[in-house]
Amino acid sequence: MTTPRRGRELVRAYVRTGGQTCPRREVDMAALLVASPEAKAADPSRSPEARAVLGLCWQGVLSPAELASYLALPLSVVLIVVGDLIDGGLLAVPAPAARPDESLLQEVLRGLRAL
Repeated sequence: MTTPRRGRELVRAYVRTGGQTCPRREVDMAALLVASPEAKAADPSRSPEARAVLGLCWQGVLSPAELASYLALPLSVVLIVVGDLIDGGLLAVPAPAARPDESLLQEVLRGLRAL
């Protein structure tokens, strides 16, 4: 027989998200997140999950999947928290870099084939 679980596991996901069951904003689980400068002075009344996400994102660029792993939270909870933080201007998803010119890629390919 297994022992009853204690601690964080007993808290339902909808409690961690303030009753929200799905994200208000669509965020890809592999999107890279960057903390804005305002995140350092974020409101201390935010949920513990939101503060933990901001703390990790302030240290470096992370994806929601990585955040869920580091925080031992369900990905669905992290996506809801991240969406709320993006809406609040505390997190940002930077635009991907411009795609290189096709002629440059062809030149690199020719160089690799010449090796």
